[in-house]
Amino acid sequence: MTLTLAKVEELAPDQGSIDAARKLLKPSLWPTIAQDGQALIWGECQGSGSLPYRVVVSEVDLAYKCSCPSRKFPCKHTLALMWMRADGKSFGTAERPGWVAEWLSRRRPSSGARPAALPAEDKPRASLHAAPVEEEVPDPKALARAAAQRERLRQEREASVLAGLDDLDRWLQDQVERGLAAFQGMAVDQCRLLARRLIDAKAHGLAARVEQLPAALFAMPDEERGDFLVQRLGELFLIAEAYRRQAGLPPALAADVRLAVGWTMTKEALFADPDALRQRGRWMVLATVNEVQPDKLRRLETWFGRVDGGEGPRFALMVDFIPVSVGNTGTVYAPGECLEAEMLFYPSPVPLRAIIAEQAGRTERIEAWQPPADDLPAAMEDYEAHLARKPWLGDWPIAAREAVVVRMPGGAVLATLQGDMAFPLRAGPGDDALEALAGIACSAVFGIWDGHRLELKLAETPLGRWIAG
Repeated sequence: MTLTLAKVEELAPDQGSIDAARKLLKPSLWPTIAQDGQALIWGECQGSGSLPYRVVVSEVDLAYKCSCPSRKFPCKHTLALMWMRADGKSFGTAERPGWVAEWLSRRRPSSGARPAALPAEDKPRASLHAAPVEEEVPDPKALARAAAQRERLRQEREASVLAGLDDLDRWLQDQVERGLAAFQGMAVDQCRLLARRLIDAKAHGLAARVEQLPAALFAMPDEERGDFLVQRLGELFLIAEAYRRQAGLPPALAADVRLAVGWTMTKEALFADPDALRQRGRWMVLATVNEVQPDKLRRLETWFGRVDGGEGPRFALMVDFIPVSVGNTGTVYAPGECLEAEMLFYPSPVPLRAIIAEQAGRTERIEAWQPPADDLPAAMEDYEAHLARKPWLGDWPIAAREAVVVRMPGGAVLATLQGDMAFPLRAGPGDDALEALAGIACSAVFGIWDGHRLELKLAETPLGRWIAG
């Protein structure tokens, strides 16, 4: 069940509860709001006491629990948490804290923790759109307590992350001492164990990199696995060292390494950042990726390319995370669609990940993508320049003109028409469709490069546009 504003109105015991909940929609009153990615949300709301009220809601059956003494069910804190969720506020994904896990273990699967709301005909209709009550003057002491608690939680997490980085250092040293040749035989177990430690240390970004390492390693040809493993383990070491030295890094790089470790930046914070890069222009959707992660979140990637020749970043990557339990929801674009928009980029020395700050007009489809200015050698030089600024660069967009897919004994490659340079192509479920491109001169190509293999996503050919399935 997906929370909606209409459902919040239906659950509210009276209009007074709605009005009281409206006052609690300020981010400053909620030092913590989070989700587990499996339709469970929770938060801590700072009240007049020294300890915040703890609220948990199951989106599956709308069961809930709040630690406040209110005799209204649901109380204003529960309604406010539901309201923020229904209104699209950002809930970071986190491990369930002990008090949430305890509530979940004690409740019956299909019953709420408090009495259900009265049927609609037995209570006065409450509306979220009723005239708002007069705003109360914030209590300076309550705001100070909330700020102090947020700072305490931040310091606790900083200490936890640094302890996790120490675990990572010991783990890396163990792998080197054993010898990387022996790593493949124990890669799955070793990486799973370290990922759990990093999750406990609240370094979720590093945990994801470690958890994905075995699958990426075994997808490589045997003769390339040694170099690949050295690169990936080296990236982990560099991220850990950069995090420890972030105070001496340029602001954009320091912000980037914090995101790589696992800290999040909400969309609200990004909009409020006066230094955030904004780029207005005409963007074409070049590729989309839809995959389910081990944490039961669906990762939706949309890769945009600038098509108006303007200055600034030529590519933008929009990433959304949707709980698998809610199905295929979220904004979905298709390759070939074009839109006028202002992209707002997350801080990084190599701006790529972004959100759409503003879209002008409707999305249109264009039939011909103009060939990029770069050829394959220039695209590789561009990649290497960005890699020098951000060594843990990860997947990077490659767009080039005049290229051809060539079958080789070791696998297909994307080569220049002159044959003086080639990108090995990543094997995958689209191989059969890729065969149709072999030998055809493409006026423009786009793919995602991981430093070893290119996953071809789009090509303009004399026979029309090819899109990876």
